[in-house]
Amino acid sequence: MLITPDDVISYSVFEQVKSRDAKLLEQDILEAEIEVKRIAGHDFSDSEYTPLPAEVKLALQKLAQYYALVNSDESLSKGIKSEKIGDYSYTASEGSGNAKPDISALLSAFIKKDEPADPGTARMRLRSL
Repeated sequence: MLITPDDVISYSVFEQVKSRDAKLLEQDILEAEIEVKRIAGHDFSDSEYTPLPAEVKLALQKLAQYYALVNSDESLSKGIKSEKIGDYSYTASEGSGNAKPDISALLSAFIKKDEPADPGTARMRLRSL
């Protein structure tokens, strides 16, 4: 793992995240790492990324916190917008703060461009006329 549960706990201001079990936070971090790998095109395992750049660490912390919040709140994970419990009911608006953070700016300098699998080959792009 690129970051630890302690990194997420120290970053977050949400009590829900701070009190989340470390094993569950590890799963949230795994989800964040998979998404960062998909965006960047690599997994930051090369020695050039030791220590991990601050921008990448922040992107991972933001995503892991998001996943921790979503995974710990049943109504968010189910997409519930309103709920009634006894005499109490509430309705969450579309923009109720559960939007995934945009980390593209943090990762922009670390995105690898597509490279040919074999350096001796050429890649052609065709377009219709």
